Amino acid sequence: MSHHSILTADELTQIVHLIHRQYGYDFSNYARTSLERRVVRCMQQAGLKTAYELTYSLTNDNSFFDWFLQALTVNVTEMFRDPLFYRDLREKVLPKLASYPVIKIWHAGCATGEEVFSMAILLAEAGLLDRSRLYATDLNPANLEQARQGIIPLQQMKAYTENYMQSGGKNAFSSYYTARYEHAIIRKEFRTNIVLAQHNLAVDQVFNEFQLICCRNVLIYFDRKLQNRVFQLFHDSLSPLGYLAIGTKESIQMADVRTQFETISLPNRIYRRKT
Repeated sequence: MSHHSILTADELTQIVHLIHRQYGYDFSNYARTSLERRVVRCMQQAGLKTAYELTYSLTNDNSFFDWFLQALTVNVTEMFRDPLFYRDLREKVLPKLASYPVIKIWHAGCATGEEVFSMAILLAEAGLLDRSRLYATDLNPANLEQARQGIIPLQQMKAYTENYMQSGGKNAFSSYYTARYEHAIIRKEFRTNIVLAQHNLAVDQVFNEFQLICCRNVLIYFDRKLQNRVFQLFHDSLSPLGYLAIGTKESIQMADVRTQFETISLPNRIYRRKT
């Protein structure tokens, strides 16, 4: 069955309005094709066949909404994802950040924390972690709770070790976590300087000034209008000469603020705010 046959555009709009009205989450400026695909997948997983059934469940069952939000906002994430991006951070960005007495970094849309843990390891290897504060935010409170625990499936660690080595890692990757049964737990000293908080890029404002903002593979889910808002938010949240990193499939070229950034690494989408 084609997924178009179980959810019309009007029905999707009504569901978006319902979620905003009842729960305060605004998906109105998410890219429609991607959002529809995710909603339909959630419906199929829940055994719901019509928009009416989904509306009924969202209206009457808060625990269903908690599950729905988790399923809807799940983002694929890895430690040291795109290793050459982390190599660029090591070589081109961290040496510049070393001049700041306190380094503030924002991971926006941090999912379950794998990329912020990677950043903590990078900073530790550069001797900068002790004076760094990593702010990791996400729309989804369940993601933040998982990140808070620092737990990662052990089966992922072989791939993450390869990513780490390709990024220029110098140490035994196993020294950064403890293996417990089926899980790896990131060691506490690499989580101490991480501040986890809920933040909604669609509606929330500047909350600090940062020397580096990482928001990788999140903007692809937003439409042009929301992308523009988020780029403006990032510009306003960066200190002069602060760095912005986005996903390799994302672009700043259509953003109003594009002329206020210079390119540091085009392949790995690292930009620097002009003064």
